[in-house]
Amino acid sequence: MSKVRIEMVDRREFLIIGGSAAAALAALSSGALAELKPDDEVGLLNKITKGAAPAEGKVKLEMPEIAENGATVPLKVSVDSPMTADDYCKSVTIIATKNPTAYVCNFQFTPDSGKAWASIRIRMATTQEVWAVAEMSDGKFYIGKTTVKVTIGGCGG
Repeated sequence: MSKVRIEMVDRREFLIIGGSAAAALAALSSGALAELKPDDEVGLLNKITKGAAPAEGKVKLEMPEIAENGATVPLKVSVDSPMTADDYCKSVTIIATKNPTAYVCNFQFTPDSGKAWASIRIRMATTQEVWAVAEMSDGKFYIGKTTVKVTIGGCGG
């Protein structure tokens, strides 16, 4: 009969191993995100749309005209889509054109979502244009834009 040897890991070793794993995971994910988040908003738009020019319409972007505090600016986005298995909005990407990193977030949808809409609060560095880019199931892209005047910067500005 063979003996099984069990080694105990003390708290310090556990934290070192866990920290190393977390750091490795963060490095992998930040590298992937860095590819998706160029500082140039036009470059980001081209990456999202694969070079296609998005059409105006279908995307409704609601934000205040004046944001007294750029640290927390409300944003609502909706896309006019029947949300059927054959015709639906796949995703909406939010771009803040003058933030240090233009990419803000991406919302994913399926026909089971029922509606293509989302609400979030974003941080804005300065007065700027915000874009919502919708990708449809048929491969078309639509864009909605609005300008928000920020009176107190939320990104250190």
